[in-house]
Amino acid sequence: MTVESNWPRVAVVGAGAVGGYFGGLLANAGAPVVMIARQAFVDAVSRAGLFLDTLQFQKRVRVDASTDLSSVRGADLVLFSVKTTDNAATARQLVRFLAPQAIVVSVQNGVDNVDEIRAVAGIDAVAAVVYVAASVEEPGHVKHVGRGDLVIGPESEKVKRVAEIFLRAEVPCRVTNNIEGELWTKLLWNCALNAVSALGEARYGTIAASREACQLVKNVVDEVLAVARAAHVLLPGIEDSKAAVDGVMRIATQMSGALSSTAQDIQRGKPTEIASLNGYVVRRGVALGVATPVNQALYALVKLREGH
Repeated sequence: MTVESNWPRVAVVGAGAVGGYFGGLLANAGAPVVMIARQAFVDAVSRAGLFLDTLQFQKRVRVDASTDLSSVRGADLVLFSVKTTDNAATARQLVRFLAPQAIVVSVQNGVDNVDEIRAVAGIDAVAAVVYVAASVEEPGHVKHVGRGDLVIGPESEKVKRVAEIFLRAEVPCRVTNNIEGELWTKLLWNCALNAVSALGEARYGTIAASREACQLVKNVVDEVLAVARAAHVLLPGIEDSKAAVDGVMRIATQMSGALSSTAQDIQRGKPTEIASLNGYVVRRGVALGVATPVNQALYALVKLREGH
């Protein structure tokens, strides 16, 4: 991997809350970073830098910014953080500009992004499970309110190089050989919290404090676990429904001030990723003969909200 000032050249494709946070931390550590984003973000960052408002510090960080995907040319590490609804179109364009040595890392919600990116564009991306509560307060301003760590895999020399880069930037990053199980664990948390947060206009802490919401979360969890079992996916550290619900509540407590990305999308009138979350569980349930009525209801209701 080529480096500049001992750092790889980094490109963030789809610089929103997640890409802005992790790309911003790499830039803060010294990596040369270019962020591909919408015009308002590019204008704000070009004018005043990227403002990182984190739990640890508040700082303006210098990054390059562009609306043009060709700006990934020469990048060694590409953080692929577009909405899952944009996977196919973006991947088909991206492959034309990738350097031969570039490593693409999918830092997205959902479990099948890497498969889709490979299928449509032949890009052998690294799967990452992202745990961060962040939002874009205004263009060029990323606010971080909880966690901020990654799980990547399966283990390989390429994956270990990626982990080393993040760790050097003081971003916790764990390598696993059960990346499918880790992705499903994150899917479980997302299915349990995202739609409930969006439909209830509630932050995670409010959900955790509501008996009725906790029962709804349990029902969602039970369905996701049933589909995972039918798909022969092993979720690490989750032996039963109680362990899974406890894990969801732990996440909700750790990120108590967070509003789900689904809720943020609805507030801004943007399409959500619900088809890759509860909708994905419904589709897999149909294929595997597992009933998922609660996930179906949440999926349908979020889609209705999107239409308003």
